[in-house]
Amino acid sequence: MKKHFKIRVHGKVQGVYFRATAVDKAHTYSISGFTRNEADGTVYIEAEGEEDGLVKFIEWCHIGPPRAVVEKVLIEEGDLKNYQNFITVRVI
Repeated sequence: MKKHFKIRVHGKVQGVYFRATAVDKAHTYSISGFTRNEADGTVYIEAEGEEDGLVKFIEWCHIGPPRAVVEKVLIEEGDLKNYQNFITVRVI
């Protein structure tokens, strides 16, 4: 069953390729949605997919890429938005 999660990752997660690696992991686990840096230093992710892929993706979010130091991951279930792909959103 397809689900939607809002994920906020805290710690040293900006400037360490967290978003780029999240895109790769999302493709690996057939996840759609987006990731973006937030002004407060967190990374925000909206992720949709089948439960088994989401579980693996969220497990990765707790670890991140090698240079990241993940301190906390907050997860909230949301309504499906039927994203078609997984992208990095750059806020200007």
